[in-house]
Amino acid sequence: MYLPPHDPHVDDPMRFKPLFRIHLMERKCATVECMYGHKGPHNGHIQIVKKDEFSTKCNQTDHHRMSGGRQEEFRTWLREEWGRTLEDIFHEHMQELILMKFIYTSQYDNCLTYRRIYLPPSSPDDLIKPGLFKGTYGSHGLEIVMLSFHGKKAKGTKITGDPNIPAGQQTVEIDLAHPLQLPDVENLRDFSELSRIVLEVQEQVRREEQEQEHRQEEEDCSQQASSQLAANPLGGEGAEGEETAAGAEGTTQDKAPASQPFVLPMGVISRNEDYPRTCRICFYGTGLIAGHGFTSPERTPGVFVLFDDDRFGFIWLELKSFSLYSRIKVSFQNAEAPSREAFDEMLKNIQSLAT
Repeated sequence: MYLPPHDPHVDDPMRFKPLFRIHLMERKCATVECMYGHKGPHNGHIQIVKKDEFSTKCNQTDHHRMSGGRQEEFRTWLREEWGRTLEDIFHEHMQELILMKFIYTSQYDNCLTYRRIYLPPSSPDDLIKPGLFKGTYGSHGLEIVMLSFHGKKAKGTKITGDPNIPAGQQTVEIDLAHPLQLPDVENLRDFSELSRIVLEVQEQVRREEQEQEHRQEEEDCSQQASSQLAANPLGGEGAEGEETAAGAEGTTQDKAPASQPFVLPMGVISRNEDYPRTCRICFYGTGLIAGHGFTSPERTPGVFVLFDDDRFGFIWLELKSFSLYSRIKVSFQNAEAPSREAFDEMLKNIQSLAT
């Protein structure tokens, strides 16, 4: 198991934890050992479920238990997973979230299902190389997100989840057609100024989507008209003009300075204060928020901040919170990339994984 570093140190390397091992014996026999817990390897079982999926089961779950009971197990888990003790956590809400995560994960320590993760395909036109990133998620700690590019959109999909947003959900979406021109550093410190800029772009995006829907309706109607109208559908010229405008806007951003000063606005909470103080470019985006149990999910406006090839951030406007993401540089073997079409379909069908 590859575990993220202790919160909030996103630039630290991933942590490695063996979960099971297989001994190959003579006559094509094999034995499986579960390595979960603190009492050493013990008897386990592996079952191949289907392509790219298998399950492990522990046959001696008493090896997972500690003499001090659940309280000792919780304190040990907290020290290993979070790098801290219960006394270090003063915030009551954070204590509740951590306890929920412990209860959830400990329910499945005897039977786990593994599914292959296909890394996203890469294109020379991508803003940065897609892949896996460690990100800060407030009191939830560090989580793993997969960044992928889809034309004028970029998506961050959760590989590990939490009680609010489970794995498999699209945590952030970046609108690459709408770069943001941030104010100078002094004005950027004013949260209301950043909020005004983002909300203006949000309204612009809403109007463009309505216009696009209207043009689509006109184009559908034009297909019933003469061949001349069908060759030049209503609204087509306008669509081309908008495409050119978006492209021109992107070109302007390409000619912008390689970096610009960056600072978080006053009142925006960040788990990691050691974020970069310069950035390359910013885009309008949306972030997914929800209540416990993924109740009442909604997409809310935010700012995607690209720092360099391996780090980016996202300002959650409604939460007044900042997430910092750092690339996972572990080399995963045999993780061939599918086509973009297959990858898009895979994202639609991805199922929630254990946190």
